[in-house]
Amino acid sequence: MGIRSGSNRLVNPMALQAMDKFKQEAAQELNISQEYQSGYWGNITSRECGSVGGQMVKKMVEQYENNLANN
Repeated sequence: MGIRSGSNRLVNPMALQAMDKFKQEAAQELNISQEYQSGYWGNITSRECGSVGGQMVKKMVEQYENNLANN
């Protein structure tokens, strides 16, 4: 993804590597990870990138709900 700018900055810069790994896992779940190469997403369509983001949000919501249920 390169350098993050604008409103897309992570609150914790140490999370950058973890978020990139999470993004790659979401792409694998959607069977589009073969098009992802070394942090470069330029050869992936906007639709596919949106699907990866949606998959990430879905997994974050599931994790949050699981945490609520276990407390």
